[in-house]
Amino acid sequence: METVNLNSLKSFIGKNVNLHLKDGSVIINVRLENLTRDELNGKLILRCVPFRKNKPLQIPVKKVAWAENLNPFLLPVYGGN
Repeated sequence: METVNLNSLKSFIGKNVNLHLKDGSVIINVRLENLTRDELNGKLILRCVPFRKNKPLQIPVKKVAWAENLNPFLLPVYGGN
């Protein structure tokens, strides 16, 4: 099975997406932060932050099947309360 296209992942950086992984699971509503290479083993790592969280997730690009763009107008906007 092939990995997701890197150019398509780069186009989603800074946007909210649903990440579909190759094992069939889905990570919903995450904002893609950046795409980096791991210093220890040289694998490409996708850093993303879940909605309403501050701690980023690090997911190897080889585990990502595809990314689905979210409509920003459907996301709830919460005030300071």
